[in-house]
Amino acid sequence: MNEEEKKSQQEMDEIDAMDAVHEEETGDLPESRDEEMERLRASSESAEKRVLMAQAEAENFRKRMRRDFEDQLRFASVPLVNDLLQVRDNLHRAIEAADSSSDSAGLREGVAIVAKQLDDTLVKYSVREIPAQGEQFDPNFHEAISQIPSDEHAAGTIAHVAVSGFQMHDRVIRASQVIVSTGPAN
Repeated sequence: MNEEEKKSQQEMDEIDAMDAVHEEETGDLPESRDEEMERLRASSESAEKRVLMAQAEAENFRKRMRRDFEDQLRFASVPLVNDLLQVRDNLHRAIEAADSSSDSAGLREGVAIVAKQLDDTLVKYSVREIPAQGEQFDPNFHEAISQIPSDEHAAGTIAHVAVSGFQMHDRVIRASQVIVSTGPAN
């Protein structure tokens, strides 16, 4: 046998092996045209379903990425707002200190104006105070730092707000630090 005959024989052997594999996959008998058409239709429908599922998955991924991006933009200023809230707290402490002193009316008025301006700016950027005083304790918005008996407040009600809490849009930026009533003293 020369080289060409060997190649030709190898090709024939490969074709026979492929036919044998195809017969094993489809059964011992070769498929009729109708059976082959049905198999091809089923394969085509299956491929179509997979394509549609992949397209739906890609669309869901795009929507999820868009929502995540929008949330990142909406809440990008949270660190800045946290720092501003500390300034606000100090301004309010200065107002309280000015209230206790009798000769600092001008100081108190000036600090009150600055504090009001800061509060207005925070509201402009969708930052609002979480109501707490006299409200029912909610761990989603309030952080209990202590409990005290109180004749004025029912059990589970906030008796005193130590540090005001704030939300930006619907997200809590800082929980209110509160003292919760345990009810009337026995």
